[in-house]
Amino acid sequence: QVQLVESGGGLVQAGGSLRLSCAASRRTFSTYAMGWFRQAPGKERELVATINWSGGITYYADSVRGRFAISRDNAKNTVYLQMNSLKPEDAAVYYCAASETRAGSTLGSTYSSWGQGTTVTVSS
Repeated sequence: QVQLVESGGGLVQAGGSLRLSCAASRRTFSTYAMGWFRQAPGKERELVATINWSGGITYYADSVRGRFAISRDNAKNTVYLQMNSLKPEDAAVYYCAASETRAGSTLGSTYSSWGQGTTVTVSS
């Protein structure tokens, strides 16, 4: 498993931007696909975006496509989530997760390592 630490959450006005970061502990970070998930109060956890091991393949939930961008820097063992045009419904705890599938997966069950989460609050 790999240890993951998210950062970058905070309070932002609707229409604003935030960039989340997730730092991984292992030098084998580049062999993992990565995902960002979120969970709002009273709601189930949902997939936000995924990226394959090389960064060449990405996937976005319909609700964020065109507004969010996932990227990774394997030299820094870090994955990012750039969030633009934020809406109040984007408010949630955001988690990064690592999957050994390399290609990436939309299934949360395929992710074996999870961070502790970072909170995003969007004011209207």
